[in-house]
Amino acid sequence: MRLTIANKQYTLEKKVDTLLEALIDIKKYQDNSLTFKSGCRSGVCGSCAVVVNGTERLACITKVSNDDIVEPLRNLPVITSLVTTNNHIGNLLNKAQNNIGNINNDNITKADEEKIDKVSSCILCSSCYSSCPVYSVNSDFIGPFALTRAYRYIEDKKLEQPKTIIDNIQKNGVFSCTLCGNCNMVCPEQIDIKGAIMQLRNKSVQYGYSNPNLITDFGGGLDFGFNPNQF
Repeated sequence: MRLTIANKQYTLEKKVDTLLEALIDIKKYQDNSLTFKSGCRSGVCGSCAVVVNGTERLACITKVSNDDIVEPLRNLPVITSLVTTNNHIGNLLNKAQNNIGNINNDNITKADEEKIDKVSSCILCSSCYSSCPVYSVNSDFIGPFALTRAYRYIEDKKLEQPKTIIDNIQKNGVFSCTLCGNCNMVCPEQIDIKGAIMQLRNKSVQYGYSNPNLITDFGGGLDFGFNPNQF
């Protein structure tokens, strides 16, 4: 089996099932400089996220195939081999002030818990940032994970002042997203990130914000190509 990993080519004679098993074998018997991250080895921790043939995958649950091309996550600083750092994403979380802050005494029902349960299941793999075309050109874009976390707290009935978070996700935030859906496609937890961002847009409008692109993209007005002088 031939593999290209971080621009190096390897031949693997041993039969393995997952990409992570292949990485471990190559590091042990062929190239001890090959560096990657792993943790639970069962698709839970998100540590082993890499790009396989152009798509973000968890190495521990990805079936390995001949001629696979394995690269580090995109849009994140590469430390070595397949290891990247996501320190900047922590700064974006702080920028959005994604925390519960002051809480109220509202009763929390099972339905309330279920509403935020799915968006709370992120395993911090950073695949969404790797696949995001906006983050690739604007590292100040708050991005998929931080926006989804903002939605999680805004929908939490214990949050007393959701407007604070809404205010903080406007610049380089909720309306900067192109709604391409790449983040949804690569999320190993199948979180509806795009849906959460669309809900945040609705919430923003409720708090008096509007999509600035509706004005700037059309030069100040809507133009559907109709010219009354041609008749």
